[in-house]
Amino acid sequence: MFSTFHTFFVIVLFVLLQTSPALSCTRLIYTAGDGQVFTGRSMDWVEDLKSDIWAFPRDMKRDGGVGKDSIGWTSKYGSIILSGYNVASTDGINEEGLVANLLYLAESDYGKPNTKPGLSVGAWLQYALDNFSNVDEAVAAMRTEPFHIVAADLPNGSAPSLHLALSDSTGDSAIFEYIEGKLTIHHGKKFAVMTNEPTYDEQLAINEYWKEIGGMTMLPGTDRASDRFVRVSFYVDALPKFKDNRKAIAAAFSVIRNASVPLGITTPSQPNISTTIWRTVSDQKNRIYYYESAISPNVFWIDLDRVDFSKGQKARKISLRNHPVLAGEQSSAFVAAEPFKWLAP
Repeated sequence: MFSTFHTFFVIVLFVLLQTSPALSCTRLIYTAGDGQVFTGRSMDWVEDLKSDIWAFPRDMKRDGGVGKDSIGWTSKYGSIILSGYNVASTDGINEEGLVANLLYLAESDYGKPNTKPGLSVGAWLQYALDNFSNVDEAVAAMRTEPFHIVAADLPNGSAPSLHLALSDSTGDSAIFEYIEGKLTIHHGKKFAVMTNEPTYDEQLAINEYWKEIGGMTMLPGTDRASDRFVRVSFYVDALPKFKDNRKAIAAAFSVIRNASVPLGITTPSQPNISTTIWRTVSDQKNRIYYYESAISPNVFWIDLDRVDFSKGQKARKISLRNHPVLAGEQSSAFVAAEPFKWLAP
């Protein structure tokens, strides 16, 4: 029997979920057997993001992309990333096994410009992959707030309201959110799941309620962010710790597919709930990046050991325009390309 408090909580939660729009992306960390760690994510959006896969070498000269007051750096690590509109790095892994995922968060507020150098929100994920080998390093550096985030509308007119997740080959995790102009960091292996609104503190509170019910009794089943957070949290904990690499990869994909929005599905009362357009799984022990388009019959992957990230190499990309049908290991498919410019006002 539910207590009066539980009944009240269910009613409040139901109202909240009925009235909170969300752009629906999901991220998870699955720790399998034999020291294997996998980070999976779905990218759900209102239209084709015109994504491409890029290989960026070490020792690239970078800047924040917002003019003369931009932060500057030289990349310490090579990386494989997926672009969004070719104005932002949205997902990727570097050669040390650090994985970064950029997801939508309507409540994001990066604060007013200040005296610190600027960084385009489109470069935020790339800054992390270029500079850090693990989550501890990233948290220590980003906590000092060496830059302020500069945001401009995306090419489709949407606000770039985003939060960032990082994970490494030990299973460590960190969630970075700017709420009311202040940076909030959730750091630790227990922060293995991220979706969208509400803010992460509220997501954790909702998830604690559903833990009391128990996933084998009932799980929330809609496409809303809070429901996906609960389902993925349960399944990631329930998965067997597969030692077989092929089964472990399949397990990670099975959960991120469970949290995906079927192709073409829209929710009239929640216009910002969007169809899944692609999914990725990063094998952080073996440093392999898997990609699956929602409209392709195959998964393909990039083995980072087969990519030359050395100084002097050019930026390269695999064009995903027109949704090519690719399968298997595709590191040989990269071709030299001029790096895209970061989203800027």
